[in-house]
Amino acid sequence: MSHVMNTYARLPVAFSHGKGSRLTDTEGKTYLDALSGIAVNTLGHNHPALVAAISAQAARLLHSSNIYQMPQQERLADKLTELSGMEDVFFCNSGCEANEAAIKLARFYGHQQGVDNPAIIVMEHSFHGRTLATLSATGSRKVQAGFEPLVAGFVRVPFNDLEAVRVIGGHNKNVVAVMLEIVQGEGGIHVADPEYLRGLRKLCDENAWLLICDEVQCGMGRMGTWFGFQQAGIHPDVATLAKGLAGGVPIGACLAAGKAAGLFHPGNHGSTFGGNQLATTAALTTLEVVEKENLLDNATSVGKIIRDGLAQALSEVPGVVGVRGQGLIIGIELDRPCGDLVRLALDAGLLINVTAERVVRLLPSLNFSADEGRELVERLSALIRSFLSS
Repeated sequence: MSHVMNTYARLPVAFSHGKGSRLTDTEGKTYLDALSGIAVNTLGHNHPALVAAISAQAARLLHSSNIYQMPQQERLADKLTELSGMEDVFFCNSGCEANEAAIKLARFYGHQQGVDNPAIIVMEHSFHGRTLATLSATGSRKVQAGFEPLVAGFVRVPFNDLEAVRVIGGHNKNVVAVMLEIVQGEGGIHVADPEYLRGLRKLCDENAWLLICDEVQCGMGRMGTWFGFQQAGIHPDVATLAKGLAGGVPIGACLAAGKAAGLFHPGNHGSTFGGNQLATTAALTTLEVVEKENLLDNATSVGKIIRDGLAQALSEVPGVVGVRGQGLIIGIELDRPCGDLVRLALDAGLLINVTAERVVRLLPSLNFSADEGRELVERLSALIRSFLSS
């Protein structure tokens, strides 16, 4: 009997080791990994540069706390602001913590503007985390159920609907920020329209609101650019990162610019583990490898191979609604719940995920090869056809 708290419906497999985009379980079976730890393993498994950097840092120093200066953390903040055009960075340990920091920044900003009860506009079908504040910002009753009372201060509108944001802002004078995912990952791989993002930027500027972009799942090169907001040619006031930032070592980051930069001072926020030597070394190495191996271009080209291949292979298959995504964040929507596909794929040696009940989610590592992309298309399309015909 396991004493691990029963918070996950785990699949009956345990992995012993991996290399690249292949994982091997404890029984010796090998799998093609098209999930990369839910967008975490940016460089796949056992990348030699990342392994060497983590090993060398572990031999020197793992952690000293934020009471002291950390050169690795400062270098990582410099690199992230260089890549993003943002101005300052707070480091934490996860996506929900990064989003908590963003929510606190928005409220802190609101109070400084004289708003006693600051409100944040958030989106239907969004997912921002499972802490109480991020759970309350999330647009899923299934995730929220049983954890009431929720945190107040969030106003929900449809995703990709600029007019709804404009109407809410016109009626609610407590609004201080708009918060959204550039790609709704848990919500079914829905990509924010570039014109919508540009419209939000303009609306936020006109009303002195903060624009907060949650890039926890889609950021760090997964869309073919370092940040998803770069696809629309905008800059948010706040952006959040986690998952793929350190290639598998836990880390989160909340980036601020413009009106949101410089707001926090000592005592306003903190994290014991956030941005320690091991995590920031892993993140710096991950970024270095992405640049050195041209993995942004790879995400774009291999993502297109996968999306186009799936669209062609499944174009005449009844029950397939469509294929969508950007770069290496890809969804295949079916006309019925398809959670059983995860187990069927596992049995066939393929790691995938299903989100929003009927969307197959693919999140390969950024160094997924073109040949692996074609292999994924062939194997997954056969599984989907078989599933839909059964």
